[in-house]
Amino acid sequence: MSLSVRSCSSLASHLRSQWRTVAQNAVHMVRGSRRNWRAPLPIVAMLVLILPAALAACGGSGGASSGSDTLVFGAPVSLTGSLSHEGTDTLNGYQLWAEQVNAAGGIKVGDKTYKVKIKYYDDASSAQKSAQLTKQLITSDKVNFMLGPYGSAATLTDEVIAQQYQIPMVEGNGAAQAIFKKNNPYIFGVLSPSPEYAGAMIKAALALPNPPKTIAIINANDSFSTEVADAAKTLAASSGMDVVYSQSYPANATDLSGVLTQIKTSASGGAPDMIVGSGHEGEALTTLKQAKQLGIDPKLWAFTVGPALPDFATTLGGDANFVIGSSQWTPQVKYQGEDLFGTAAKYEQLYKAKYNAEPSYQAAESTACGLAFQSALQKAGSTDPQKVRDALKGLDITTFFGPIKFSASGENDTKPMVTIQIQSGQVVTVYPSNVANATFQYPTPPFGQR
Repeated sequence: MSLSVRSCSSLASHLRSQWRTVAQNAVHMVRGSRRNWRAPLPIVAMLVLILPAALAACGGSGGASSGSDTLVFGAPVSLTGSLSHEGTDTLNGYQLWAEQVNAAGGIKVGDKTYKVKIKYYDDASSAQKSAQLTKQLITSDKVNFMLGPYGSAATLTDEVIAQQYQIPMVEGNGAAQAIFKKNNPYIFGVLSPSPEYAGAMIKAALALPNPPKTIAIINANDSFSTEVADAAKTLAASSGMDVVYSQSYPANATDLSGVLTQIKTSASGGAPDMIVGSGHEGEALTTLKQAKQLGIDPKLWAFTVGPALPDFATTLGGDANFVIGSSQWTPQVKYQGEDLFGTAAKYEQLYKAKYNAEPSYQAAESTACGLAFQSALQKAGSTDPQKVRDALKGLDITTFFGPIKFSASGENDTKPMVTIQIQSGQVVTVYPSNVANATFQYPTPPFGQR
């Protein structure tokens, strides 16, 4: 049995009070009248059994205050539904952080040490359900702090609940700037903001010897994808590229043939040099499968979400080769972190040992959420939510994931992103050059020749 710190504290206090009352009554009865001796015995016996067990569940023993308590971090995550792949990686990142913290002895906060537990529920890729679960985690499960869900849509709903109950939420999977425009002092995002997703890929393409000159941009109509698409159009146009086509489509769309048919002849009767898809993995897979059927062969395919996930290349096989994506993190980044992972290579090693898979950036940024909380708790010297929130606001650390320093609105707007490419079925880093472990392959051969 595991209880939150707040629940344990009140339970232990209540049981000790009941113990004292019954013990005092028992002594009084013994001294006054032996006729009543049998009455308190069952209660005394029950408390003798219950009190140590309850205190042990609370991380302590007897009345000692030196025991190790548990801090519970709540997280609604998408384990089923359209975002289940990304959501599973999110949970993996949280769990790896908790495991490593506990293996190292816990988090030292003031004069106490706390173990970590992740309390999570499946939000089924629904922003509305995610908000309901956030409220349940705070009000019913009495978690100490909140970790974010997967996706900007869910983060936008969940942050409202966190603010209502004044519980800090650190998230790593909602990049939409709309999240940080609500003047919410309880939301903190460790990931680079949404414009960087487009910026990393377009800058990488423009750095090529013979860069693409025409570009088409399509996006899901959710907040994050729309922001990315708008930033892509602005950057492409200001960099001298000709934006020949742009169109949004319903989020989680399973048929994009209409949009793709228009793209096919959008650049003077042919396909544009570069096609950027701003959405999530399911939509990226749909785009490439239907583009192959329609015979659309640009010089470069680029997607904001999808290529970094391990199953993207597995699902598409050779058709995934040459596709680029933007990534918050790769095992090639060269940060020297002050956290318990230290380097990207060490994180990759530990992740692969636990999950038998390469870590995606969704996993890494989720782990970084825990590291931000860990550092803030140590800095605050307290588990009080308001003091921890204040410590988060002043955080300035370097981790295996990158720098974490929050702006006044809660964004980590100084961390750069990288560009990845799938080559021979493997994800490699191709931009910027100082972290690249492979040469950018361009142009992309037609489908069937990769």
